[in-house]
Amino acid sequence: MARAIESADQFTIIGENIHATRIVLRNGRRATTLDDGTEAITWTDAAGQDRLMIVPEHFKESQAYEQGQHKHFMIAIWKGLHGDADESADGAAYIHREIEKQTNGGATFLDLNVDEVSPMVDEQKNSMKWLIQTVQQHSTLPPSVDSSLPDIIEEGFLAYDRSSGRPMLNSIALERIEVVDLAVEHKAHVVVTAAGRDGMPSDKDERVANASEVVEACLSAGIPASDIHVDALVFPIAVDGGYGMHFLSAVAELRENFGSEIHIGGGLSNVSFGIPNRQLVNDAFLYLAIEHGADSGIIDPITTRVQAALDIDLQSERVKLAMDMLMGEDDFCMNYITAHRDGRLKRG
Repeated sequence: MARAIESADQFTIIGENIHATRIVLRNGRRATTLDDGTEAITWTDAAGQDRLMIVPEHFKESQAYEQGQHKHFMIAIWKGLHGDADESADGAAYIHREIEKQTNGGATFLDLNVDEVSPMVDEQKNSMKWLIQTVQQHSTLPPSVDSSLPDIIEEGFLAYDRSSGRPMLNSIALERIEVVDLAVEHKAHVVVTAAGRDGMPSDKDERVANASEVVEACLSAGIPASDIHVDALVFPIAVDGGYGMHFLSAVAELRENFGSEIHIGGGLSNVSFGIPNRQLVNDAFLYLAIEHGADSGIIDPITTRVQAALDIDLQSERVKLAMDMLMGEDDFCMNYITAHRDGRLKRG
């Protein structure tokens, strides 16, 4: 194994939170219902003042709402783009507060995604333009423009004034290798994924082969290795006990093949979906990823702290149980789940 970093400040954080996919639960602590039946999302601004973001009526017709969720950044973006002057200001203020939190948490880039705001491409373009312009008014960090559609990424690049540095393109994959040209045109950092032409990789070898082909295309196009961030694709350990080592082994091999300049990581918190005590699992997995050569991650720096992972207590039972599970040494996660039920995963 080849550890790529020795301290938290060497780890590149692509702050993942400003996404139209993000939810708060309607019955959770972030949601409230006023006396007149109006539903709202509670938040606290930089001055410590409690604020409310009212949920528009038409959002109550969405599938997310019916499933007990508010897509809070989607609401903020809609208010900013379509609301009256006060609503637009509220939407922008909500985004600005998250920028402050991500920045203070140590993010290097801010990943911005509007894909779910609408099935209409024009609405996605307008939303990305508004979001980029709103973010750059307040942010010292460059955006990572994230979309499944190259046209949306290009719209984001055109709206960005580059006042906070060169942007990032998220992402380039084999199924749309032509996006390399867009990255070159805009001199952007890039996220390269290990996805294949026809779907997700099934093991370590497919991850390495897919990612390597895209990395070579980027290098051939003149993108420096130091601008490339490989997303080796993290899948939930609850689904398959082998997923952790598929990722970790791919990271190690990619690091060996491409050396120290390239960045390697992924959406690391994906590993803990469906597992109790996600914070423990995320910290343990981040430690393991770094030990295998990762130096980058698409993470929320508020909930996943690199220094906490580096300082993890390797001798504690709870950490050993989490690591055994993540390395495929706990069939069906049963030892970990049993320890959770017995209360043994609580901090001592």
